[in-house]
Parts: sequence; C-alpha cells; structure tokens
Amino acid sequence: MNNSEENILLKVERLLQNSLSETICSPTKEGRISPNLPRLKQLVDLVKEIVFPGYYNELKNDVHVLLVELNQLLKEQIAHGLHFFSEQAKGKTEADAPQLALAFMERLFEIKRLLYTDVKAMYNNDPAARSHGEVILCYPSIQAMIHYRAAHELLRLGIPVIPRIITELAHSAIGIDIHPGAQIGEFFSIDHGTGVVIGETCIIGNNVHLYQGVTLGAKSFTFDERGNPLNIPRHPVIENNVVIYSNSTILGRITIGHDSVIGGNVWLTHSVPPHSRIIQYRASSNH
Repeated sequence: MNNSEENILLKVERLLQNSLSETICSPTKEGRISPNLPRLKQLVDLVKEIVFPGYYNELKNDVHVLLVELNQLLKEQIAHGLHFFSEQAKGKTEADAPQLALAFMERLFEIKRLLYTDVKAMYNNDPAARSHGEVILCYPSIQAMIHYRAAHELLRLGIPVIPRIITELAHSAIGIDIHPGAQIGEFFSIDHGTGVVIGETCIIGNNVHLYQGVTLGAKSFTFDERGNPLNIPRHPVIENNVVIYSNSTILGRITIGHDSVIGGNVWLTHSVPPHSRIIQYRASSNH
C-alpha cells in the first residue's frame, strides 16, 4: 500500500469517527437500507398511471399489472422506511410492510375520487383551461396534489419519513410545498402555484382555492423544557368556499371563516368570521 492509499484510509477512518456521525447519522448502521428516492418517484408515477389511465403510460400496461407492481414497490420501500427509521416507527416493523402496503392499496379509490374533484375544481376556477385533460397533464396544482394525496394516506398509516420524501419530490420539482400532515378537503385547487406553502397542521375545507405565493404557516412555536419545539396545532384552519389571492400570508392557529375572500398581499394573524372580505388598504398620504 502506497502513501497515497494510506492517507485516504486515514481520512475515511477520521470521517467515520466524527462525533457528528454518531449523533446525526446514527441510522446508517450495517444492514439498514434507506428508502430509495428514485424508487419512491417510481411509486408516485405508478399512482399517476393508475389514477389517470392513459395520461401517463399510454395504456402500455393494464391496471392489474400496474397494481401488482405498485404493491411490490410499496412493500419494499415501506419495509426500508420502517427499518431505517425504526425509532419513528411506533412499534411497526418490516414484518408489517405487506399489510401496510395492502392498506394503502385499499385507499387508492378514495385517492382517485379526491384527485378527480381537484381536477374539476381547477378546471372550473381557470377560464384558461380548455379541458380536464389539459389540467391533468399541465397544471402543477394537480401534480402537487397527486404527491400530497398519496403521501397523506401513507402518513395516516403511520409510515415514517416516506410521506415527507414524496411531498418534497413535488416541492423540488414544481415549487409547491404541502406537508403530508395537512388535512385538505375535496375540490381543492391552486392557480399557478409557485411559492405556495401549506404547513403540517393546516386544516383546509372543501372548495378552497389558492393563488401563487400563499403561505399557510406558523406564527410562533411552543417549546418543551429542553428547548425543543412541540409538534402541536400551529397552522391555520381554512373553512369551506374560501379564496386566498396571491402572496398572502396567514399565520398561526387562526380560522378563516367559510365563504371568505382574502385579497392579495395580505398579512393575517387573527381569525376572521364567515363571509369576510379582507384586502390590503392603500395608505393615504397628505401633500
């Protein structure tokens, strides 16, 4: 072994002994296989093909073949997620992966039903849309909701981290950030979409329409005695039939009453009653 190889080995040993490796990267123990990002992207692509047959796969495979492939992929990745993040699995183990995969498969019909309401809402809310097919293929809102609807059901099944990976795949691709823990009703739509943020504990009713740049975020955090932020409800509740225009920021555990309209560029940190109209007033100046 030459000096160069010895130096490389010493550097590798030093990297592995770094204290940060013990605290931050401790899950990377021998035998643990992490969820695979390309495989999870493939998983979402299969959901797309099953829910919207003919739009993404040109009917190259029948739905039965796609379902079998999706089930196998789910079992594989759920097992990796439960093993790699065992400290977050709440008692679930790799042995539960087949049952959890089947439970997700049984929820596909409801995922499909909700996504079809989202397509219809987007079509109804945008005069530029020429067909439902155009909405399915072109609109980032629908791509974000496919990821979110699938991830939300996986989260409900108690599967760690994988739901967050799936929604972040959409976030990185199209700029819409929806936490899988948010609760979103039917007929949901986002026009344009870039820069929209929907936090983990948001509750959104039916027939809600957002424009680009809307933030439904947390105003502040509550900390435990060790200084760690507590995961408690901290994001807005948006009731039915609400429209929120571009670049508005709504923060904290507040409620936007049903049938309200929030204008563009509004900063809102207090609840408003049903049928409210909130706009940004232009400050008057004296000359």
